Amino acid sequence: MNEIEVYCKNNQQKKSYLPGTTLLDVANDLQIKLGSQTLAAYVNNELKELMYEIYTPATVDFIDISNPDGMRVYQRTLTFLLQKALKDILPDHDMIVEHSVSKGLYCEITNGGTELTMQQINKLEQYMQKLVADNVPFIKKKIPSADAIKLFESNGYNEKVLLLKTRPRFYTSVYFLDGYADYYYGPLLPSTGFLKTFGLFSYYKGLLLMLPRVDEPDKLENIVVQNKMFEIFQEHKDWNRILGSHSVGRINDAMEQNKFGELIKVNEALHEKKYAAIADMISQRKDVKIILIAGPSSSGKTTTAKRLAVQLKVAGLNPLVISLDNYFVNRVFTPKDKDGEYDFESIHALDLEFLNEQLNSLLNGETVLIPKFSFHKGERYYDNEYLTDSEKDILIIEGIHALNPELTEQIDNKRKFKIYASALTSIALDNNNRIPTTDNRLIRRIVRDAQCRSYSALDTIRRWQSVRNGENRNVFPYQENADVMFNSSLVYELSVLRIFVEPLLHKIQPIEPEYAEAVRLLKFISYFAPADFKHIEQIPPTSVLREFIGFSSFSY
Repeated sequence: MNEIEVYCKNNQQKKSYLPGTTLLDVANDLQIKLGSQTLAAYVNNELKELMYEIYTPATVDFIDISNPDGMRVYQRTLTFLLQKALKDILPDHDMIVEHSVSKGLYCEITNGGTELTMQQINKLEQYMQKLVADNVPFIKKKIPSADAIKLFESNGYNEKVLLLKTRPRFYTSVYFLDGYADYYYGPLLPSTGFLKTFGLFSYYKGLLLMLPRVDEPDKLENIVVQNKMFEIFQEHKDWNRILGSHSVGRINDAMEQNKFGELIKVNEALHEKKYAAIADMISQRKDVKIILIAGPSSSGKTTTAKRLAVQLKVAGLNPLVISLDNYFVNRVFTPKDKDGEYDFESIHALDLEFLNEQLNSLLNGETVLIPKFSFHKGERYYDNEYLTDSEKDILIIEGIHALNPELTEQIDNKRKFKIYASALTSIALDNNNRIPTTDNRLIRRIVRDAQCRSYSALDTIRRWQSVRNGENRNVFPYQENADVMFNSSLVYELSVLRIFVEPLLHKIQPIEPEYAEAVRLLKFISYFAPADFKHIEQIPPTSVLREFIGFSSFSY
C-alpha cells in the first residue's frame, strides 16, 4: 500500500504514513509539543478533529487552546460532556446553553421552574470528572438526516429537529458519548480525557460552565461579575421566546411561512422603542450634558448615536456630536506597542487633557474652537469650527474608550450618561449550539468593509485578531460602567447578511491561512435560510443593519 506524505508546519518535518492514519497518531508519532495539549489541526488550511483520517498528501498544523479554533473545540466538547452528565444524573432536567458571560458559559437548567441546588451541581461536576478519568471516546457517525431527525425527535430535541428540517441535507454527522447522541456544527475532541480543566458554579437560574485560561490552561478563568450584561441577554432571550424566534430553525420556519417580513417589522419596532426609552431616561436626568457611547467593533455604535440623537430631539433636546478622532495627539507623541508600532487604539493616543479642558469649557457655556485631525499628516489643525453648548444642547461622544473613566476623569459623573452598545446575539442554532456574539460582529464587519472600505474578506479576517485584542484591552473591561446597555443585534440579520457575505468568503483561496476561518463562517451561515431582496426592501433606512449592508438614510 502506498504511503502518504505529511508535512507538519509545527516542526517542519515531512513523513509518510499509511492511508487512514489519524491526526492523533501523527501528533503522537512526531511528538508534537505545543504550549498545552494538542486539540485539533489544520489540514491544508481546514480545521479537522484529531480523529480525522488522512488519505491524501497533507500539510498539517496542530493547534492548542491558545488558538481560537482550539478553544472552540474544547468548549464544544465540554458542553457535550455536561449535557451527558445532566441526562445521566438529572434525567428530568433540560439544558439550554444561553450565552457567554462572566468568562464562562451560562447554561439554563429547566425542570418546572425549580433551580439547581449546590448538591446537584456538585454531583454533576463529580460525574463529569469521573467521565474524564474514564477517558470515554466520542464517536462520530455520518447517518441519513432522516434517521438523525428521528433520533432527536425521540429525545425531545425539538429545536435540533427543526434546525435539521429547515437545512435539508442527505446526511448528518452525529456524535455519541457512551450511547448518548448529540449534534454539533464543529469538531470535537477524541475523548473525555482531554477535558482536564473545567468548573461548575451556581449562576442565576442555572449554572456557569467555567473554561480554562488561554495563558494557563491548567487553571480556570476568574469569574467576572457582569450583571448588566447578563440582564440584557436575558431581556432579549425572553423577547425572542415571545416572538417565537429564539432559534435558527424557528427563524427559517418563519421565512417558509411567509412571516419573515413581520419578524423584521417587530424587531425594528423593538429597537425604536429602546432608543426612545433611553432618550426619555436621559431627558429626565436634568444634570446630564454628555452622552458617552462605547462598544466593540461592528456593534452599531454610530447608528446608535444617530438614532438616539433623533429621539433626543423628540424629547426637546439638541444633540451635538463630538468625534474623538479629532483629539488624537500629533503622530510624534503617539504611544507605541511592544513591537515598536504606533498604538492608535491606546487611550493615550488621545489628548485627554485637551479633551477634558474643552468639555469643561462647553459645560460652562463657553465657546470653543473644535480641532480636526489630519490622518495623512498626523497632525492637529483647525478650520474655524466653533461650538457653544446652550441650555438645550447635549453632547454625544462615541468611541471605543468612551466608558473608560480616564477619558473624562475631569468631568463630574452626574453630568455623564454612559451607554454600552453591542450585537449581543441572543438566538441559537439549537439548545446547545449557541451563536457567539463575536461571529455576528465579524460577519457584519466583513460585509461593511467590502461595501464601504473596499477591503476584502481576507483583509478583514486577517486584521480581526488584532481588533479583538484591542477590544479586550480597551472596551470589555469597562462595559459594566454603563448606565444602560443597548443590544443592537437583530434576530433576522444573519439571514440577510448571508447573501452578502457568502460570495466574499468564497473568494478566499485554500492556500491562505485565513481559509480555515472562511470555511467555518460559511458553514455557520449556511444554517440560515437566505433572505431575498423582497425582504431586504422591508428593512427601514434607519436600521442598524443599513450601517453594514448600505442604503441607510444616515451618512457615515
